[in-house]
Amino acid sequence: MLHVVAFIILGILAGVLSGIIGIGGGIIIVPALVLIFGLSQQQAQGTTLALLVPPVGILAAWTYYKQGYVDFKIALLICLGFVIGGLFGSGLATHLQTRVITRLFGIFLLIVGLRMVMAK
Repeated sequence: MLHVVAFIILGILAGVLSGIIGIGGGIIIVPALVLIFGLSQQQAQGTTLALLVPPVGILAAWTYYKQGYVDFKIALLICLGFVIGGLFGSGLATHLQTRVITRLFGIFLLIVGLRMVMAK
């Protein structure tokens, strides 16, 4: 049950950040699934593509699925949270100054990049 809640929270956070700084959820969800939840890079990418399937990633997700790298339960839970978080984040972003959003985006990318470079 704890993972169910954690995956929904991940979706909400990804949706909020996506709404605030206009990035795709994959840049948030893939590193989180690898660094926090311990999925392999392929599992994280395949699962993330599965939640983006309609209509963007259906063929890519299918390729990962055939190799056993997609967890549809995780994808569905994150997707649920992402929809809620995206609504909240985009509403917040429309009330922030452009300078603030730009800096948030840059700081976030820097942190994610450093964490990925330092990962084992």
